[in-house]
Amino acid sequence: MQGVVLRRRPGVAALRSAEDRDRVTRRKVGAAWALLFFNTLTYVPGGLLHLPSHVGKVLPQGALPLALLLALAANPRGRFRPNVFLCLLGLLCLDTVITVAGGPHFGESYRTVRLIAYVAVLWLLTPWWGRSDLLLLRYHLRCLYVALGSVLLGLLVSPGKALHFDGRLAGVVWPMAATQVAQYAAVAAGLTIVLWLARLLTGRITVIGVTFAIALLLLTHTRTALAALVAGLLIAGLSLFTINARVRRVFAVGVATMSLAVITVSGVIVTWLARGQSTTALTGLTGRTDFWALVLNTPRTKFQEFFGFGLSNASINGLPIDSNWLSAYMQEGLFGVVVCAVVLVWLYVLAFFQPRGVRRALALFLIAYCTLSSFTEDSFTNVSTYMLHLTVAASLLVAPLAGREIFTKAQRPAQDRRPAEDLVGNVT
Repeated sequence: MQGVVLRRRPGVAALRSAEDRDRVTRRKVGAAWALLFFNTLTYVPGGLLHLPSHVGKVLPQGALPLALLLALAANPRGRFRPNVFLCLLGLLCLDTVITVAGGPHFGESYRTVRLIAYVAVLWLLTPWWGRSDLLLLRYHLRCLYVALGSVLLGLLVSPGKALHFDGRLAGVVWPMAATQVAQYAAVAAGLTIVLWLARLLTGRITVIGVTFAIALLLLTHTRTALAALVAGLLIAGLSLFTINARVRRVFAVGVATMSLAVITVSGVIVTWLARGQSTTALTGLTGRTDFWALVLNTPRTKFQEFFGFGLSNASINGLPIDSNWLSAYMQEGLFGVVVCAVVLVWLYVLAFFQPRGVRRALALFLIAYCTLSSFTEDSFTNVSTYMLHLTVAASLLVAPLAGREIFTKAQRPAQDRRPAEDLVGNVT
């Protein structure tokens, strides 16, 4: 009795097995990245979840050890790609270690260990830098939209709470300040627009995502995020201007629209930007300059001037500093300020020598956004979403690993594209 036996070629089976392993590894990387993102969130009682304060604080803090375990599971051999960006973040870790050694305190020691562990996880994820499928960028964008989705849910369930502070939208499902919501919305909208300009997203998805993010951004009434969004899109667009006809058309339409808006609704724009504040409040950056003066006038020794007072919650006398550079000076001294400046300069220089394209444009948007925001917001001196933004930018500016197979749904390996008859064995 004869039968038909279907046999797969060993090469095809191996390729599909490699694809399955890569899919599992990608999921581990994505879960680790989501936990890193969650670890940057703070918890303040008063949200819709009604969690006890200690539980709400333990949840995001406990995400970091889980992220480390997942990163080790995805990269069990501890391989990493040498890069200047994470070496510079390592210098910030070294600065905080020196400060803690000079006068250990539990809070400073804990934050130092947290920063070192955070940077260690970023090192473990470096093998996935430079991928052609923009893996880390996609996971980062998903995290941003999930966070914004929770903000929208809070607005729908309890609009009074979500808009309780001067009518500015804040997160209430998981407590988020209005400036934090604005940051997520601006970065998500900017990355989505750049991906659309590069024809990597369809118009329908872009319209839905950008409309959603921009609406939340406007409801937060946050000027810094809006200005950083515009500046980042301008720089990213200019990097694509000579090679992308869509960018040139968008720039032409944008200039015409802005001119028309200034002529017709300039009063509405000025009122929105003023937020009902006086001229004194505007020139004082809503009181930030008073806090900055406290930082500069704080007595410090030579050691504290060069290495700072150690990592804290970026406040002085219970008041937020709201400046990356003054926070760096307060916590990590002049050494930390110089390292932060070198981080941005290095990323700009690295982007300058990259070929024009979507990876360079996306990185430039993130770098420009973080640069402008760093003047009025606590940024990347400590564990924060800004540190993740710059990590994504750095990952986009490295070359792909030579000879590495990357399997995606959109593009299967060329060796796997065989006619069906090649998978059928002989009749026995």
